[in-house]
Amino acid sequence: MIPLITQTPRLTILAASRALLTAELHKPQYFPVLLGAALPTDWPPGGYDRATAEATLEKLTEGGRHAAGWYGWYALRKAEGDTPRTLVGSAGFMGPPDAAGTAEIDFAIAADWRRQGLGTELVAGLVAHAADTGLVRRLVAHPTPDNPGALEVLQRNGFEPTGTAADGRLRFERAVEPAVVAA
Repeated sequence: MIPLITQTPRLTILAASRALLTAELHKPQYFPVLLGAALPTDWPPGGYDRATAEATLEKLTEGGRHAAGWYGWYALRKAEGDTPRTLVGSAGFMGPPDAAGTAEIDFAIAADWRRQGLGTELVAGLVAHAADTGLVRRLVAHPTPDNPGALEVLQRNGFEPTGTAADGRLRFERAVEPAVVAA
C-alpha cells in the first residue's frame, strides 16, 4: 500500500477514497465537510468531471486497498491569512504502473486558482510521490494542444514532448528516479 497523503509548501494532496468520491457524487453537501476544505465556486475544474469521478470510484471499489493512491487525488490549498483551506484541483494516476514501471498522470486546477503555480506544485508533488513508491520509472501525460497552461506545468516538471497520439492529444514523458532512502 502506498501513502495516501503528500505535502508540498502550499498544498496537501490527498488520495481520493470511496467515502470522498461517494460524497462528491451523491451527497455534495457533505463533500467539503469530509475534505475539511472550502470548495471553489467553479468545482469541478475542466478536465475533471462526473464521469471521471465515477470511474475513479469504480476502480477503487474493484481494486480495494491495492488501488488506493493509484487513481484520483485532491489538491487542497493550505489555509493562509483569511483564506481557509480550499480544494483547488484534482489529479491522479490512470492506475498503477505497468510492468515496465510506466504510469500516466493527469491534473486540473479550478479556474479561480490558476496562474499561481499551484498546478506546477501539484504535479511536482505527485512526481515525488511516484518516486517514493519505488514502483514508477517513467511518467507520461497526454494534454490537449489547446491547453498551454498544462503544457507549461508539465515542462516545468521535467516532462518533454515525445509525440502525438492518434486522438490528437500530445504525449509528454519524464523519467522518475527512485527516492533515496537515508540509511
